[in-house]
Amino acid sequence: MKTALSLSFILFSGTLASGARAQQAKQATPLPAPTAPSPTQKNIEAYLRHLYAFGPDVVLVVGTPRESPVEGLLETTINLTIGENKQTVKFYISRDGKYLFRGDLSDMTKDPLAESRAQIQMKDAPSLGEAKAAVTLVEYSDFECPVCRNLHDVLRGMLPNYAGKVRLIFKDFPLEQLHPWARTAAIAGRCAYQQDPQAFWKMYDFIYDNQEIISAANAWTKMMDYAGQSGLDADAFKTCMAGPEAGAAVNASRANGEQLDVNSTPTVFVNGRRLVGADPHLLEQYINYELAQLKSAKTADKK
Repeated sequence: MKTALSLSFILFSGTLASGARAQQAKQATPLPAPTAPSPTQKNIEAYLRHLYAFGPDVVLVVGTPRESPVEGLLETTINLTIGENKQTVKFYISRDGKYLFRGDLSDMTKDPLAESRAQIQMKDAPSLGEAKAAVTLVEYSDFECPVCRNLHDVLRGMLPNYAGKVRLIFKDFPLEQLHPWARTAAIAGRCAYQQDPQAFWKMYDFIYDNQEIISAANAWTKMMDYAGQSGLDADAFKTCMAGPEAGAAVNASRANGEQLDVNSTPTVFVNGRRLVGADPHLLEQYINYELAQLKSAKTADKK
């Protein structure tokens, strides 16, 4: 899969140092922001620089520790910049400043899938399949991402097997720092959708099927070509590509993904359950699980 940064610092999921324990949850309350980095912030920066051998060319900024939802545990954001690549990562710190780790806090009194579903904005997004389908796949994707192309191929082969049962929603998440023509393609897809919602899926196929021959130098020309082959009005499409509306829609889609902590493509939500990458077996497992749950619920209602 493609990530916003290919850095071992942000990709590992284990602890940097272990020992902090979750206790009773309480509402997060920001701590007063100091005028200069606190000793804890300085210690975190020094620790990470030493652990990952970050030299002075790497910009590492540790945010002000704040209360987390768990009593006795603080959270901070660490902003890392290496060249043109930037990433913000959340870490947790024990209140005594001794332990630091990265991970996800889970409140087991809440349905995590329901929370994800509530945050996904599906209004005015390209959709394929029955609106009342039992399973909704929401794909946050980048047209230049090779693994996204793999997912496109997987979906093209898989969705016909679930006709009437699965609906696909597409959300733009171009990784512009990695992919120079991804935004142009995203805007083209949005312009196709605005002119003819069904034509979007033709553009979707054209772009992924021809990904290897598209470049930053020819992207505009290719998008115009694919728009024509998709049956779109060329003048209206060109005007849309040059205007601000489609770009704003792409920005809004990406912002929605960031609210869901999407940071790599493709990221798919299967009825709210997160899947990163294009693993067809895992995707099918998630879909079949949701369909089985629905079948069980219907059987129970009949009894």
